[in-house]
Amino acid sequence: MYDGKHRFVSEFGQDVVKLLAPSAEERILDIGCGTGDLASALFHEGVHAVGVDQSASMIDEAKQKYPDVPFFVRDAHDLQYEEEFDAVFSNAAIHWMKQPDHVLKSIWKSLKPGGRFVAEFGGKGNVAFISQAIIHQIDGYDTSTYPWYFPSIGEYTSLMEQIGFHVSFAEHFERPTRLDGVDGMRNWIKMFGDVVMGEQTPGEKERITNGAVNELKEVCFNGDHWIADYWRIRVAGIKK
Repeated sequence: MYDGKHRFVSEFGQDVVKLLAPSAEERILDIGCGTGDLASALFHEGVHAVGVDQSASMIDEAKQKYPDVPFFVRDAHDLQYEEEFDAVFSNAAIHWMKQPDHVLKSIWKSLKPGGRFVAEFGGKGNVAFISQAIIHQIDGYDTSTYPWYFPSIGEYTSLMEQIGFHVSFAEHFERPTRLDGVDGMRNWIKMFGDVVMGEQTPGEKERITNGAVNELKEVCFNGDHWIADYWRIRVAGIKK
């Protein structure tokens, strides 16, 4: 489903690759690499790319698709690399990592002196309509179980500076994202929003999804397709 119905994740990542500005022979780590599309694109530009993701199923898929690229199951909170990379890159993954200080420290350790960190991920306001619609279907929702970290640009860049990065670029922007077909929102919730529901039976998840889709029709459905209310942060920093 990730590759078939949500290819926009990798396609939008091409913009942040331009900010990365990779050079041939550089050693670059892609954290939260998913099924490997962007790591493979870097590899074909002559980069020594390495991809890591906490999801074993994503890594298995990446290895099958791109056997020439090294992929590993690793947690970005503790990458266990020491000054090995010219750059660390991440697209649409850091908002899944709820201890951002640990992640940034781990990235810092992975970079060579003067190395750069470039990332894009969900920022403040990201999928707010979708999240609220799901939560509205659940009585007594425990907000501490909310699965994502969507910081403001000030919050995240301040944290980067505390770790020791020189922030060379930062942007917080709205990017309404088309979800194709009349089932686009249902597919999105099944792929990504399922984790907002927590421990629910399959029947309850179906009820919650139906209720959320109905609630979202007024604000997110445009006749023949859905729009997801995405807000993104894009940053670049240098290890001083």
